[in-house]
Amino acid sequence: MVKILVSDALSDEGIKILRDVLDFQVDVKIDLKPDALKEVIKEYDALIVRSATKVTKDVINAARKLRVIGRAGVGLDNVDLEAATQKGIIVMNTPAGNTISTAEHTVSMILALSRNIPQANASVKSGEWKRSKFMGVELYGKVLGIVGFGRIGREVAKRALSFGMKVLAYDPFLSREVAEAQGVEVVELKDF
Repeated sequence: MVKILVSDALSDEGIKILRDVLDFQVDVKIDLKPDALKEVIKEYDALIVRSATKVTKDVINAARKLRVIGRAGVGLDNVDLEAATQKGIIVMNTPAGNTISTAEHTVSMILALSRNIPQANASVKSGEWKRSKFMGVELYGKVLGIVGFGRIGREVAKRALSFGMKVLAYDPFLSREVAEAQGVEVVELKDF
């Protein structure tokens, strides 16, 4: 049976799929110190991390059976790719895993700023409420500049367009045709 070590917090749903649907043995051991990780990794075929666990050369070299390192998130800066490659270990991540939540968080921050939500919240909690002080501004008709029009930038643009905003985008790899198809205007970085 394939043994998987999950060393950072992962959703219960994900662990359930690994155990019940795929029939893997999954052990969740969070907050392992580097020496403890080097000791336990010897018995596992796969390791799933997020960003807290540092999969160093020492950890990889301590592994006897490790075939796969999976990063539940974007980027692999916490995994020594060279050491993994030298041992023939496959390293993968989930680059689109948090695209929607990141775009939604970005738009929620824009809304919070435009409507003075943090200040209004603090005012209510202090027992003072001066409604006119926290009216804010509408997003409709405003201009949003997005630097970088990859997965997250595109999702932010979709949401901004739904508010009736004008969206400007800069990305050195973005063609005018693609931008226009998405309803955004391409500009140079100096034009922001």
